[in-house]
Amino acid sequence: MASTETTTGGVAKTDDLAGLEAGLDALETVQVRRASVREVLGRKVLPPLVAVALVLLVWQLLVWARVTDEYKLPPPAAVWDSLSTMWLEGTLLDVLWTSVSRALLGFVMALAIGTPLGLLVARVRFVRAAIGPILSGLQSLPSVAWVAPAVLWLGLNDSMMYAVILLGAVPSIANGLVSGVDQVPPLYLRAGRTLGATGLRGAWHIVMPAALPGYLAGLKQGWAFSWRSLMAAEIIASSPELGLGLGQLLENGRNNIDMPGIFLAILLILIVGIAIDLLVFSPLERAVLRRRGLLVRS
Repeated sequence: MASTETTTGGVAKTDDLAGLEAGLDALETVQVRRASVREVLGRKVLPPLVAVALVLLVWQLLVWARVTDEYKLPPPAAVWDSLSTMWLEGTLLDVLWTSVSRALLGFVMALAIGTPLGLLVARVRFVRAAIGPILSGLQSLPSVAWVAPAVLWLGLNDSMMYAVILLGAVPSIANGLVSGVDQVPPLYLRAGRTLGATGLRGAWHIVMPAALPGYLAGLKQGWAFSWRSLMAAEIIASSPELGLGLGQLLENGRNNIDMPGIFLAILLILIVGIAIDLLVFSPLERAVLRRRGLLVRS
């Protein structure tokens, strides 16, 4: 009888443990369900379209209400006509590519410089004490301030444009990486050293993966600084030798008192910035969050 009771108790405990493990497994299991086309349209496509439609409606209402002269606030149709004219003349894509190619190349160069610089500042105390405050100060300095000296140093050419981009983007990328490294739990670093991951191996296999969220935030900010720095350089340092970019397009509209052209240039600058964020940085952020279990795929 006692043996039967012991056996029954052991079975009950085994069942309880199995139930507990099953419950924990259920908590850790992420239910993955592929979103339907209707859900994607409703959650990701429809809201921005509605927002754009509301902006255009308010814009048109302000024009109809004549809150100011038409040459100061052109109707959306006039801006559309400017866009159509550039498209028919074959200059729209050339203008976009001139600015986007400069910004992307400058950002890649800033990435190649800012990443090792950020690691050096984050991991070497003397370097942080020496140039850490300088990087923070450079990040707060408006990029437009570098245009004048860059023109005098390098002349009116693409090198000047890239210099302004680097001076604006490198501090942001480096500071973003420093912030990400500072948030890495010390336990990860100790575990890496125990496993022999020191020096460059530790930086590549331990520090960089652990600091990835902060690093990505720094990259987004670095791209924003790259784009703004380039626009400032193109607006101020206009020259036929530099080609026609979005900044020059905006400045030409001001010189010609062409408000539809000015609004078109502003909208194109905004669209490029949003497109790069949606096509490059947002997917990277979602991938990182999903790998860390912080985002459920739907």
